[in-house]
Amino acid sequence: MLISPPFGGGRAPVLARNTVASSQPLATQAGIEALQNGGNAVDAALATAITLTVVEPTMNGLGGDGFAILWDGKKIHGLNASGRAPAAWTPEYFASKSAMDLIGWNTVTVPGMVAGWIALSRKFGKLPFAQLFQRAIDYAENGFPVSPVIARQWREAIPILKNQPGFSESFLIDGKAPQAGQIWKYPAQAKTLKEIATTEGESFYKGPLAQSMVDFAKATGGCFTMQDFADNEPDWVEPLAFDYGDYTLLEIPPNGSGIAAQMALGILQAANAKQYPANSAQRIHLQIEAMRLAFADAYAYVSDARSMQVPVSSLLDRDYLASRAALIDDSKAGTYGPGDPHSGGTVYLCAADESGMMISYIQSNFKGFGSGVVAPGGIAFHNRGMSFSLLNGHPNQVAPGKRPFHTILPGFLTKDGKPLMAFGVMGGNMQPQGHLQFVMRFVDEYLNPQACSDAPRWRIDDLGKLTVEASMPQGVVDGLKAMGHEVAVQPASSLDFGSAQAIAKLMDDVTSAYIAGSDHRRDGLAAGF
Repeated sequence: MLISPPFGGGRAPVLARNTVASSQPLATQAGIEALQNGGNAVDAALATAITLTVVEPTMNGLGGDGFAILWDGKKIHGLNASGRAPAAWTPEYFASKSAMDLIGWNTVTVPGMVAGWIALSRKFGKLPFAQLFQRAIDYAENGFPVSPVIARQWREAIPILKNQPGFSESFLIDGKAPQAGQIWKYPAQAKTLKEIATTEGESFYKGPLAQSMVDFAKATGGCFTMQDFADNEPDWVEPLAFDYGDYTLLEIPPNGSGIAAQMALGILQAANAKQYPANSAQRIHLQIEAMRLAFADAYAYVSDARSMQVPVSSLLDRDYLASRAALIDDSKAGTYGPGDPHSGGTVYLCAADESGMMISYIQSNFKGFGSGVVAPGGIAFHNRGMSFSLLNGHPNQVAPGKRPFHTILPGFLTKDGKPLMAFGVMGGNMQPQGHLQFVMRFVDEYLNPQACSDAPRWRIDDLGKLTVEASMPQGVVDGLKAMGHEVAVQPASSLDFGSAQAIAKLMDDVTSAYIAGSDHRRDGLAAGF
Protein backbone atom coordinates (compact mmCIF):
# COMPACT_ATOMS: atom_id res chain seq x y z
CA MET A 1 0.00 0.00 0.00
CA LEU A 2 1.36 3.38 -1.04
CA ILE A 3 1.58 5.61 2.05
CA SER A 4 2.85 8.80 0.38
CA PRO A 5 0.22 11.28 -0.96
CA PRO A 6 0.32 11.02 -4.80
CA PHE A 7 -2.32 13.74 -5.27
CA GLY A 8 -0.82 16.34 -2.96
CA GLY A 9 -3.05 18.02 -0.42
CA GLY A 10 -2.40 18.75 3.20
CA ARG A 11 -3.84 15.65 4.84
CA ALA A 12 -1.75 12.66 5.79
CA PRO A 13 -3.35 9.32 6.61
CA VAL A 14 -3.81 8.49 10.29
CA LEU A 15 -2.19 5.31 11.62
CA ALA A 16 -3.45 3.95 14.94
CA ARG A 17 -4.72 0.85 16.73
CA ASN A 18 -8.09 2.49 17.47
CA THR A 19 -9.54 4.99 15.03
CA VAL A 20 -12.64 6.91 13.95
CA ALA A 21 -13.24 8.89 10.77
CA SER A 22 -16.24 11.16 10.20
CA SER A 23 -17.26 14.32 8.39
CA GLN A 24 -17.14 16.58 11.47
CA PRO A 25 -14.22 16.83 13.95
CA LEU A 26 -16.36 17.19 17.08
CA ALA A 27 -18.24 14.02 16.16
CA THR A 28 -15.01 12.11 15.52
CA GLN A 29 -13.78 13.16 18.95
CA ALA A 30 -17.00 11.88 20.53
CA GLY A 31 -16.24 8.48 19.01
CA ILE A 32 -12.64 8.54 20.23
CA GLU A 33 -13.91 9.41 23.69
CA ALA A 34 -16.20 6.36 23.65
CA LEU A 35 -13.22 4.14 22.79
CA GLN A 36 -11.12 5.68 25.55
CA ASN A 37 -13.95 5.06 28.02
CA GLY A 38 -13.83 1.32 27.35
CA GLY A 39 -16.21 1.12 24.42
CA ASN A 40 -15.66 -0.79 21.21
CA ALA A 41 -15.88 0.26 17.56
CA VAL A 42 -19.68 0.04 17.56
CA ASP A 43 -19.93 2.29 20.62
CA ALA A 44 -17.56 4.72 18.91
CA ALA A 45 -19.61 4.71 15.72
CA LEU A 46 -22.83 5.31 17.62
CA ALA A 47 -21.42 8.14 19.74
CA THR A 48 -20.14 9.71 16.53
CA ALA A 49 -23.44 9.23 14.69
CA ILE A 50 -25.53 10.64 17.54
CA THR A 51 -23.27 13.68 17.80
CA LEU A 52 -23.49 14.25 14.04
CA THR A 53 -27.24 14.88 14.31
CA VAL A 54 -26.33 17.95 16.37
CA VAL A 55 -23.11 19.25 14.83
CA GLU A 56 -23.94 18.51 11.16
CA PRO A 57 -27.72 19.05 10.91
CA THR A 58 -27.43 19.97 7.24
CA MET A 59 -26.81 16.32 6.33
CA ASN A 60 -28.61 14.21 8.93
CA GLY A 61 -31.14 14.46 11.73
CA LEU A 62 -33.15 12.44 14.21
CA GLY A 63 -35.78 11.82 11.53
CA GLY A 64 -33.43 10.01 9.14
CA ASP A 65 -32.45 6.48 8.09
CA GLY A 66 -29.27 4.46 8.54
CA PHE A 67 -27.35 1.36 7.38
CA ALA A 68 -24.33 -0.52 8.70
CA ILE A 69 -21.91 -3.28 7.75
CA LEU A 70 -19.63 -4.53 10.49
CA TRP A 71 -17.08 -7.18 11.31
CA ASP A 72 -17.55 -8.36 14.90
CA GLY A 73 -14.20 -10.14 15.05
CA LYS A 74 -15.54 -13.38 13.59
CA LYS A 75 -18.09 -12.61 10.89
CA ILE A 76 -19.79 -9.89 8.82
CA HIS A 77 -23.20 -8.44 9.69
CA GLY A 78 -25.45 -6.02 7.81
CA LEU A 79 -28.16 -3.75 9.22
CA ASN A 80 -30.92 -2.08 7.23
CA ALA A 81 -32.43 0.64 9.43
CA SER A 82 -34.37 2.43 6.73
CA GLY A 83 -37.99 3.28 7.45
CA ARG A 84 -41.16 2.40 5.61
CA ALA A 85 -43.97 4.37 4.01
CA PRO A 86 -46.95 5.36 6.18
CA ALA A 87 -50.05 3.21 5.90
CA ALA A 88 -51.86 6.07 4.15
CA TRP A 89 -49.43 6.05 1.21
CA THR A 90 -51.44 4.02 -1.26
CA PRO A 91 -51.12 4.66 -5.00
CA GLU A 92 -54.54 6.31 -4.74
CA TYR A 93 -53.17 8.79 -2.19
CA PHE A 94 -50.82 10.10 -4.89
CA ALA A 95 -53.30 9.78 -7.79
CA SER A 96 -53.32 13.53 -8.46
CA LYS A 97 -49.53 13.69 -8.83
CA SER A 98 -47.35 12.86 -11.81
CA ALA A 99 -44.20 12.54 -9.69
CA MET A 100 -43.24 12.35 -6.04
CA ASP A 101 -42.71 15.64 -4.23
CA LEU A 102 -39.10 16.66 -3.54
CA ILE A 103 -39.69 18.22 -0.10
CA GLY A 104 -42.48 18.45 2.45
CA TRP A 105 -44.60 15.87 4.24
CA ASN A 106 -45.24 13.72 1.18
CA THR A 107 -41.57 12.75 1.13
CA VAL A 108 -41.35 11.62 4.77
CA THR A 109 -41.25 7.90 5.54
CA VAL A 110 -41.01 6.57 9.10
CA PRO A 111 -37.52 7.42 10.46
CA GLY A 112 -35.52 4.22 10.90
CA MET A 113 -32.21 5.56 12.17
CA VAL A 114 -32.95 5.66 15.92
CA ALA A 115 -34.11 2.04 15.77
CA GLY A 116 -30.80 1.21 14.09
CA TRP A 117 -28.86 2.82 16.94
CA ILE A 118 -30.77 0.68 19.43
CA ALA A 119 -30.25 -2.53 17.46
CA LEU A 120 -26.49 -1.97 17.10
CA SER A 121 -26.05 -1.07 20.75
CA ARG A 122 -28.03 -4.06 22.03
CA LYS A 123 -26.29 -6.58 19.81
CA PHE A 124 -22.70 -5.33 19.86
CA GLY A 125 -22.20 -2.38 22.21
CA LYS A 126 -20.29 -2.45 25.50
CA LEU A 127 -21.16 0.95 26.94
CA PRO A 128 -24.58 1.89 28.36
CA PHE A 129 -26.81 3.28 25.61
CA ALA A 130 -27.42 6.58 27.42
CA GLN A 131 -23.67 7.19 27.78
CA LEU A 132 -23.35 7.40 24.00
CA PHE A 133 -25.48 10.57 24.02
CA GLN A 134 -23.48 12.64 26.47
CA ARG A 135 -21.37 14.61 24.00
CA ALA A 136 -24.32 15.25 21.63
CA ILE A 137 -26.50 16.50 24.49
CA ASP A 138 -23.72 18.78 25.69
CA TYR A 139 -23.27 20.37 22.25
CA ALA A 140 -27.03 20.84 21.78
CA GLU A 141 -27.45 22.30 25.27
CA ASN A 142 -24.32 24.44 25.59
CA GLY A 143 -23.44 25.08 21.96
CA PHE A 144 -20.58 24.54 19.53
CA PRO A 145 -18.98 26.66 16.78
CA VAL A 146 -20.41 25.81 13.36
CA SER A 147 -17.77 24.55 10.94
CA PRO A 148 -17.23 26.21 7.50
CA VAL A 149 -18.68 23.72 4.99
CA ILE A 150 -21.71 23.10 7.21
CA ALA A 151 -22.33 26.85 7.50
CA ARG A 152 -22.31 27.10 3.71
CA GLN A 153 -24.74 24.19 3.27
CA TRP A 154 -27.00 25.65 5.97
CA ARG A 155 -27.15 29.00 4.17
CA GLU A 156 -27.86 27.41 0.79
CA ALA A 157 -30.80 25.41 2.19
CA ILE A 158 -32.80 28.42 3.38
CA PRO A 159 -34.42 29.51 0.08
CA ILE A 160 -35.59 25.94 -0.56
CA LEU A 161 -36.87 24.96 2.89
CA LYS A 162 -37.73 28.11 4.82
CA ASN A 163 -41.51 27.66 4.37
CA GLN A 164 -41.67 24.02 5.43
CA PRO A 165 -43.37 23.25 8.76
CA GLY A 166 -41.03 23.88 11.68
CA PHE A 167 -37.89 24.64 9.65
CA SER A 168 -37.43 28.37 10.19
CA GLU A 169 -38.39 28.17 13.86
CA SER A 170 -35.89 25.37 14.42
CA PHE A 171 -32.84 26.16 12.32
CA LEU A 172 -32.69 29.90 11.67
CA ILE A 173 -31.58 32.82 13.82
CA ASP A 174 -33.51 35.98 12.91
CA GLY A 175 -34.22 34.41 9.54
CA LYS A 176 -30.59 33.56 8.83
CA ALA A 177 -28.30 30.55 9.06
CA PRO A 178 -25.45 30.65 11.58
CA GLN A 179 -22.12 31.73 10.14
CA ALA A 180 -18.92 29.72 10.32
CA GLY A 181 -17.57 30.00 13.84
CA GLN A 182 -20.87 31.17 15.31
CA ILE A 183 -22.05 29.26 18.38
CA TRP A 184 -25.17 27.22 17.71
CA LYS A 185 -27.33 25.94 20.55
CA TYR A 186 -30.50 23.88 20.34
CA PRO A 187 -31.81 23.11 23.88
CA ALA A 188 -35.01 21.56 22.55
CA GLN A 189 -32.97 19.01 20.62
CA ALA A 190 -30.97 18.27 23.77
CA LYS A 191 -34.24 17.45 25.53
CA THR A 192 -35.24 15.08 22.72
CA LEU A 193 -31.85 13.36 22.83
CA LYS A 194 -32.23 12.86 26.59
CA GLU A 195 -35.66 11.30 26.05
CA ILE A 196 -34.30 8.88 23.43
CA ALA A 197 -31.33 8.03 25.65
CA THR A 198 -33.23 7.39 28.88
CA THR A 199 -36.04 5.38 27.24
CA GLU A 200 -33.67 3.52 24.87
CA GLY A 201 -35.75 4.77 21.97
CA GLU A 202 -39.07 3.50 23.31
CA SER A 203 -40.45 7.05 23.43
CA PHE A 204 -39.48 7.65 19.80
CA TYR A 205 -41.55 4.77 18.43
CA LYS A 206 -44.25 4.06 21.00
CA GLY A 207 -44.28 6.88 23.56
CA PRO A 208 -44.44 10.66 23.99
CA LEU A 209 -42.00 11.52 21.17
CA ALA A 210 -43.94 9.37 18.71
CA GLN A 211 -47.19 10.99 19.81
CA SER A 212 -45.66 14.45 19.40
CA MET A 213 -44.55 13.64 15.84
CA VAL A 214 -47.98 12.21 14.97
CA ASP A 215 -49.77 15.25 16.39
CA PHE A 216 -47.44 17.60 14.50
CA ALA A 217 -48.09 15.69 11.28
CA LYS A 218 -51.86 15.92 11.70
CA ALA A 219 -51.62 19.66 12.40
CA THR A 220 -49.35 20.49 9.44
CA GLY A 221 -50.33 18.19 6.58
CA GLY A 222 -48.71 14.84 7.31
CA CYS A 223 -50.41 11.47 7.70
CA PHE A 224 -48.40 9.53 10.29
CA THR A 225 -50.17 7.38 12.84
CA MET A 226 -48.90 5.85 16.06
CA GLN A 227 -49.19 2.46 14.39
CA ASP A 228 -46.82 3.56 11.61
CA PHE A 229 -44.15 4.20 14.25
CA ALA A 230 -44.91 1.12 16.35
CA ASP A 231 -44.60 -1.14 13.30
CA ASN A 232 -41.09 0.07 12.46
CA GLU A 233 -38.29 -2.48 12.89
CA PRO A 234 -34.77 -2.57 11.46
CA ASP A 235 -33.60 -5.74 9.73
CA TRP A 236 -30.36 -7.66 10.12
CA VAL A 237 -29.40 -8.67 6.59
CA GLU A 238 -26.71 -10.67 4.82
CA PRO A 239 -24.55 -8.21 2.87
CA LEU A 240 -24.23 -8.77 -0.87
CA ALA A 241 -20.75 -10.06 -1.70
CA PHE A 242 -19.13 -9.51 -5.09
CA ASP A 243 -15.58 -10.52 -5.94
CA TYR A 244 -13.26 -8.06 -7.64
CA GLY A 245 -9.99 -9.89 -8.27
CA ASP A 246 -8.74 -11.20 -4.93
CA TYR A 247 -10.97 -8.78 -3.04
CA THR A 248 -14.65 -8.86 -2.12
CA LEU A 249 -16.87 -5.78 -2.08
CA LEU A 250 -19.74 -6.00 0.40
CA GLU A 251 -22.86 -3.87 0.07
CA ILE A 252 -26.28 -3.76 1.77
CA PRO A 253 -28.80 -5.55 -0.48
CA PRO A 254 -31.86 -3.76 -1.95
CA ASN A 255 -33.63 -1.49 -1.14
CA GLY A 256 -30.06 -0.14 -1.07
CA SER A 257 -28.39 0.72 -4.37
CA GLY A 258 -24.92 -0.60 -3.53
CA ILE A 259 -25.54 -3.34 -6.06
CA ALA A 260 -24.96 -0.67 -8.74
CA ALA A 261 -21.31 -0.35 -7.68
CA GLN A 262 -20.91 -4.12 -7.78
CA MET A 263 -22.51 -4.36 -11.22
CA ALA A 264 -20.23 -1.62 -12.56
CA LEU A 265 -17.17 -3.42 -11.20
CA GLY A 266 -18.30 -6.65 -12.88
CA ILE A 267 -18.83 -4.84 -16.18
CA LEU A 268 -15.35 -3.31 -15.90
CA GLN A 269 -13.79 -6.70 -15.25
CA ALA A 270 -15.51 -8.09 -18.34
CA ALA A 271 -14.33 -5.05 -20.33
CA ASN A 272 -10.75 -5.54 -19.06
CA ALA A 273 -10.52 -1.92 -17.88
CA LYS A 274 -7.17 -2.65 -16.22
CA GLN A 275 -5.52 -2.89 -19.64
CA TYR A 276 -5.52 0.91 -19.68
CA PRO A 277 -3.33 3.02 -17.34
CA ALA A 278 -4.71 4.45 -14.12
CA ASN A 279 -5.79 8.08 -14.45
CA SER A 280 -6.10 7.71 -18.23
CA ALA A 281 -9.05 9.00 -20.20
CA GLN A 282 -9.56 5.49 -21.56
CA ARG A 283 -9.96 3.82 -18.16
CA ILE A 284 -12.17 6.61 -16.82
CA HIS A 285 -14.29 6.41 -20.00
CA LEU A 286 -14.92 2.72 -19.29
CA GLN A 287 -15.76 3.49 -15.64
CA ILE A 288 -18.32 6.09 -16.72
CA GLU A 289 -19.91 3.78 -19.29
CA ALA A 290 -20.06 0.90 -16.79
CA MET A 291 -21.71 3.17 -14.24
CA ARG A 292 -24.30 4.35 -16.75
CA LEU A 293 -25.17 0.74 -17.55
CA ALA A 294 -25.41 -0.15 -13.86
CA PHE A 295 -27.59 2.88 -13.10
CA ALA A 296 -29.95 1.99 -15.94
CA ASP A 297 -30.57 -1.40 -14.34
CA ALA A 298 -30.65 -0.13 -10.75
CA TYR A 299 -33.30 2.49 -11.50
CA ALA A 300 -35.38 -0.08 -13.38
CA TYR A 301 -35.16 -3.04 -11.02
CA VAL A 302 -34.00 -2.12 -7.50
CA SER A 303 -36.67 -1.64 -4.83
CA ASP A 304 -37.77 -2.93 -1.45
CA ALA A 305 -36.55 -6.53 -1.35
CA ARG A 306 -40.14 -7.77 -1.03
CA SER A 307 -41.15 -6.24 -4.37
CA MET A 308 -38.02 -6.98 -6.44
CA GLN A 309 -39.12 -8.59 -9.69
CA VAL A 310 -35.57 -9.47 -10.78
CA PRO A 311 -33.39 -11.30 -8.24
CA VAL A 312 -30.09 -9.73 -7.25
CA SER A 313 -28.34 -12.91 -8.38
CA SER A 314 -29.48 -12.18 -11.94
CA LEU A 315 -28.24 -8.59 -11.81
CA LEU A 316 -24.83 -9.79 -10.57
CA ASP A 317 -24.59 -12.76 -12.92
CA ARG A 318 -21.16 -12.67 -14.62
CA ASP A 319 -22.53 -13.66 -18.02
CA TYR A 320 -25.17 -10.95 -17.83
CA LEU A 321 -22.58 -8.35 -16.83
CA ALA A 322 -20.35 -9.48 -19.71
CA SER A 323 -23.27 -8.96 -22.10
CA ARG A 324 -23.66 -5.43 -20.73
CA ALA A 325 -19.93 -4.80 -21.10
CA ALA A 326 -20.16 -5.83 -24.76
CA LEU A 327 -22.35 -2.77 -25.37
CA ILE A 328 -19.50 -0.41 -24.52
CA ASP A 329 -17.46 1.13 -27.33
CA ASP A 330 -13.89 1.57 -26.03
CA SER A 331 -13.54 4.84 -27.89
CA LYS A 332 -17.02 6.39 -27.88
CA ALA A 333 -19.60 7.46 -25.28
CA GLY A 334 -22.90 5.64 -25.47
CA THR A 335 -26.52 5.83 -24.30
CA TYR A 336 -28.02 2.87 -22.44
CA GLY A 337 -31.35 1.62 -21.24
CA PRO A 338 -31.96 -1.18 -18.75
CA GLY A 339 -30.95 -4.67 -19.77
CA ASP A 340 -32.98 -7.88 -19.69
CA PRO A 341 -31.57 -9.99 -16.85
CA HIS A 342 -33.08 -13.40 -16.27
CA SER A 343 -35.96 -13.07 -13.80
CA GLY A 344 -36.34 -15.76 -11.17
CA GLY A 345 -27.41 15.10 2.25
CA THR A 346 -25.80 12.17 4.18
CA VAL A 347 -23.10 11.53 6.79
CA TYR A 348 -20.79 8.56 6.60
CA LEU A 349 -18.42 7.36 9.31
CA CYS A 350 -16.36 4.35 10.22
CA ALA A 351 -14.61 3.07 13.30
CA ALA A 352 -12.21 0.26 14.22
CA ASP A 353 -10.71 -0.95 17.47
CA GLU A 354 -7.71 -2.97 18.56
CA SER A 355 -9.82 -6.09 19.09
CA GLY A 356 -10.33 -6.20 15.32
CA MET A 357 -13.93 -4.95 15.26
CA MET A 358 -14.65 -2.67 12.28
CA ILE A 359 -17.87 -0.87 11.35
CA SER A 360 -18.95 0.98 8.23
CA TYR A 361 -21.95 3.19 9.04
CA ILE A 362 -24.06 5.77 7.23
CA GLN A 363 -27.10 7.86 8.13
CA SER A 364 -28.91 10.54 6.21
CA ASN A 365 -31.72 13.03 5.75
CA PHE A 366 -31.13 12.61 1.99
CA LYS A 367 -31.20 16.01 0.24
CA GLY A 368 -29.60 18.56 2.56
CA PHE A 369 -31.79 19.01 5.62
CA GLY A 370 -34.17 16.49 4.04
CA SER A 371 -37.86 17.27 3.71
CA GLY A 372 -37.50 20.57 5.54
CA VAL A 373 -40.18 19.41 7.98
CA VAL A 374 -39.00 19.68 11.59
CA ALA A 375 -41.15 18.35 14.43
CA PRO A 376 -40.98 19.91 17.91
CA GLY A 377 -37.79 19.00 19.71
CA GLY A 378 -35.55 19.31 16.69
CA ILE A 379 -36.65 16.15 14.88
CA ALA A 380 -35.71 16.98 11.27
CA PHE A 381 -37.32 14.51 8.87
CA HIS A 382 -35.65 13.09 5.79
CA ASN A 383 -37.19 13.20 2.30
CA ARG A 384 -36.34 9.64 1.32
CA GLY A 385 -39.90 9.04 0.09
CA MET A 386 -39.17 11.20 -2.95
CA SER A 387 -37.29 8.19 -4.34
CA PHE A 388 -40.48 6.16 -4.79
CA SER A 389 -41.92 5.77 -8.27
CA LEU A 390 -45.54 6.58 -9.16
CA LEU A 391 -45.37 4.41 -12.29
CA ASN A 392 -47.97 1.67 -12.03
CA GLY A 393 -46.35 -1.74 -11.76
CA HIS A 394 -42.82 -0.42 -11.22
CA PRO A 395 -41.04 -2.49 -8.52
CA ASN A 396 -40.31 0.77 -6.65
CA GLN A 397 -43.92 2.00 -6.86
CA VAL A 398 -45.07 3.65 -3.64
CA ALA A 399 -47.14 1.46 -1.30
CA PRO A 400 -48.00 1.31 2.43
CA GLY A 401 -45.28 -0.16 4.61
CA LYS A 402 -42.78 -0.25 1.74
CA ARG A 403 -39.17 0.91 1.80
CA PRO A 404 -38.11 3.25 -1.03
CA PHE A 405 -35.05 2.92 -3.25
CA HIS A 406 -32.11 4.13 -1.15
CA THR A 407 -28.90 5.85 -2.18
CA ILE A 408 -26.97 5.71 1.12
CA LEU A 409 -24.37 2.95 1.17
CA PRO A 410 -21.89 1.72 3.75
CA GLY A 411 -19.08 -0.07 1.91
CA PHE A 412 -16.85 -2.85 3.18
CA LEU A 413 -13.93 -4.63 1.53
CA THR A 414 -12.54 -8.02 2.52
CA LYS A 415 -9.70 -10.20 1.25
CA ASP A 416 -9.48 -13.96 1.75
CA GLY A 417 -12.48 -13.74 4.06
CA LYS A 418 -10.78 -11.24 6.38
CA PRO A 419 -11.82 -7.61 6.97
CA LEU A 420 -9.75 -5.08 5.10
CA MET A 421 -11.49 -1.70 4.75
CA ALA A 422 -14.61 0.07 6.01
CA PHE A 423 -15.36 2.96 3.65
CA GLY A 424 -18.04 5.16 2.19
CA VAL A 425 -18.49 8.15 -0.10
CA MET A 426 -21.57 10.14 0.91
CA GLY A 427 -23.54 12.30 -1.49
CA GLY A 428 -26.76 11.12 -3.22
CA ASN A 429 -26.13 9.17 -6.43
CA MET A 430 -22.39 9.87 -6.04
CA GLN A 431 -22.25 6.99 -3.57
CA PRO A 432 -22.13 3.93 -5.85
CA GLN A 433 -19.93 5.93 -8.23
CA GLY A 434 -17.67 6.83 -5.33
CA HIS A 435 -17.51 3.19 -4.21
CA LEU A 436 -16.49 2.15 -7.72
CA GLN A 437 -13.72 4.76 -7.91
CA PHE A 438 -12.55 4.16 -4.34
CA VAL A 439 -12.28 0.39 -4.75
CA MET A 440 -10.36 0.65 -8.00
CA ARG A 441 -7.94 3.19 -6.49
CA PHE A 442 -7.37 0.94 -3.48
CA VAL A 443 -7.22 -2.45 -5.23
CA ASP A 444 -5.69 -1.61 -8.61
CA GLU A 445 -3.46 1.32 -7.65
CA TYR A 446 -2.52 0.22 -4.11
CA LEU A 447 -3.36 3.66 -2.66
CA ASN A 448 -3.97 4.27 1.02
CA PRO A 449 -7.44 5.47 2.14
CA GLN A 450 -6.48 9.14 2.29
CA ALA A 451 -4.99 9.04 -1.20
CA CYS A 452 -8.05 7.17 -2.51
CA SER A 453 -10.13 10.02 -1.14
CA ASP A 454 -7.85 12.77 -2.47
CA ALA A 455 -7.92 11.49 -6.07
CA PRO A 456 -9.95 13.61 -8.52
CA ARG A 457 -13.48 12.30 -9.06
CA TRP A 458 -16.02 12.19 -11.82
CA ARG A 459 -19.78 12.03 -11.34
CA ILE A 460 -22.86 11.33 -13.41
CA ASP A 461 -25.29 13.79 -11.83
CA ASP A 462 -29.01 13.37 -11.15
CA LEU A 463 -29.80 14.55 -14.68
CA GLY A 464 -27.36 12.11 -16.27
CA LYS A 465 -24.76 14.75 -17.08
CA LEU A 466 -21.05 14.00 -16.65
CA THR A 467 -19.18 16.31 -14.31
CA VAL A 468 -15.56 16.19 -13.17
CA GLU A 469 -13.62 17.97 -10.47
CA ALA A 470 -11.39 20.91 -11.29
CA SER A 471 -8.42 18.77 -10.22
CA MET A 472 -9.05 16.24 -13.00
CA PRO A 473 -6.03 16.37 -15.36
CA GLN A 474 -6.74 18.39 -18.49
CA GLY A 475 -5.51 15.51 -20.64
CA VAL A 476 -8.24 13.29 -19.20
CA VAL A 477 -10.91 15.93 -19.80
CA ASP A 478 -9.76 16.42 -23.40
CA GLY A 479 -9.64 12.67 -23.95
CA LEU A 480 -13.19 12.20 -22.66
CA LYS A 481 -14.46 14.99 -24.88
CA ALA A 482 -12.76 13.39 -27.87
CA MET A 483 -14.74 10.21 -27.16
CA GLY A 484 -18.01 12.11 -27.25
CA HIS A 485 -18.57 12.82 -23.58
CA GLU A 486 -20.08 16.17 -22.71
CA VAL A 487 -17.91 17.08 -19.73
CA ALA A 488 -18.68 19.87 -17.26
CA VAL A 489 -15.64 20.79 -15.16
CA GLN A 490 -16.82 21.99 -11.75
CA PRO A 491 -15.02 24.73 -9.79
CA ALA A 492 -12.65 23.76 -7.01
CA SER A 493 -15.23 24.96 -4.47
CA SER A 494 -17.86 22.46 -5.67
CA LEU A 495 -19.36 20.14 -3.06
CA ASP A 496 -20.93 17.87 -5.70
CA PHE A 497 -18.44 15.02 -5.50
CA GLY A 498 -19.28 13.61 -2.09
CA SER A 499 -17.19 13.10 0.99
CA ALA A 500 -15.29 9.94 1.82
CA GLN A 501 -14.19 8.43 5.10
CA ALA A 502 -12.21 5.18 5.24
CA ILE A 503 -10.30 2.92 7.59
CA ALA A 504 -8.16 0.07 6.25
CA LYS A 505 -6.49 -2.68 8.23
CA LEU A 506 -2.73 -2.91 8.20
CA MET A 507 -2.40 -6.66 7.78
CA ASP A 508 -0.65 -8.09 10.81
CA ASP A 509 -1.14 -11.52 12.34
CA VAL A 510 -0.30 -10.28 15.83
CA THR A 511 -2.01 -6.92 16.36
CA SER A 512 -4.81 -4.89 14.81
CA ALA A 513 -3.66 -1.55 13.48
CA TYR A 514 -5.27 0.71 10.90
CA ILE A 515 -4.66 3.47 8.39
CA ALA A 516 -7.48 6.01 8.05
CA GLY A 517 -8.40 8.95 5.88
CA SER A 518 -10.99 11.76 5.89
CA ASP A 519 -12.10 13.74 2.87
CA HIS A 520 -10.50 17.17 2.35
CA ARG A 521 -13.72 18.26 0.61
CA ARG A 522 -15.53 18.56 3.94
CA ASP A 523 -14.83 19.57 7.54
CA GLY A 524 -14.10 15.99 8.62
CA LEU A 525 -11.39 14.34 10.66
CA ALA A 526 -9.79 10.94 11.05
CA ALA A 527 -8.26 10.42 14.50
CA GLY A 528 -6.97 7.59 16.63
CA PHE A 529 -4.76 6.41 19.44
